[in-house]
Amino acid sequence: MKAKRLALPDAIARIPSGSTIALGGSLLRRQPMGIVHEIIRQRITDLTLLTWATTLATDMLAAAGSIRRWEGIYAGFFRHGLAPNFRRGVESGRIETHDYSESAFVARFRAAGMGLSFLPSKALLGTGMPGKSPDEVKPITCPFTGDTYLALKAAEADFTLLHGYTADEYGNVQWPVVRDSDDIDQMMASASRRLIVTVEKIIPHEQVRRRPTLTYIPHTLVEAVVEMPYGAHPTATDGFYNEDEAALKAYLAAAKQPGGTAAYIREYILNTRDRDGYLAKFGTLSALHAFDVERESQAHVL
Repeated sequence: MKAKRLALPDAIARIPSGSTIALGGSLLRRQPMGIVHEIIRQRITDLTLLTWATTLATDMLAAAGSIRRWEGIYAGFFRHGLAPNFRRGVESGRIETHDYSESAFVARFRAAGMGLSFLPSKALLGTGMPGKSPDEVKPITCPFTGDTYLALKAAEADFTLLHGYTADEYGNVQWPVVRDSDDIDQMMASASRRLIVTVEKIIPHEQVRRRPTLTYIPHTLVEAVVEMPYGAHPTATDGFYNEDEAALKAYLAAAKQPGGTAAYIREYILNTRDRDGYLAKFGTLSALHAFDVERESQAHVL
């Protein structure tokens, strides 16, 4: 095995403008915010995003003018409402959108993970979605029954970017024992061409070997792994810490004002050199520990 631990700027510098990237996480859990901030710092633009249920990560990239096209199942802020910058980008025509149902998007990633160019599905029949994405959705006839299906093109990204829990230096990424499971990060990883993962903690390889069944992304899929505590802040990492509600509301309040998000990005991202500089805006690590899950629960995480 080869050591794959990198600094975040070095890992993200591999992504050129114009790339197609699959962005992990679900709703307010494990949005890869450290990665997103570095994309913005490095002014990587003209991106096509493939996402699951995305929130802050996509909205912030939209605010920075980094997105050209989006494909996914949902972009909003869950219980906090709509994604204001993403919505403005779509309404102005700056961001091209392609909507899918959950099962249809799963089929696209599953096809990529299986090395197939497409998978058949009935999920979008009777909807207007196929007509909106004719390059990715095409009607086909079943050779056995004559039924009509839809061929869903494999979701092939140039880079897959995820925030995980723990990993060793070789890129074996592990689940905690107690976790949520409403994302498709594992499937995205299986479908990846080039995979960059940030994790809350780098752990010894011996710890991975002791509990191999917790490894949900093997080192063979990973190009670079970056240790990044609170790498999803202000969203949550299940089993480690909850979302920072005050920080999320502050971002959304800024987004309502003309130029508000641009000012937010300048203060929290462009005027901070790295992730540590960003986190310092919210106080010391002791202050961030206020969002940690109970220590009793954490005993089951590592």
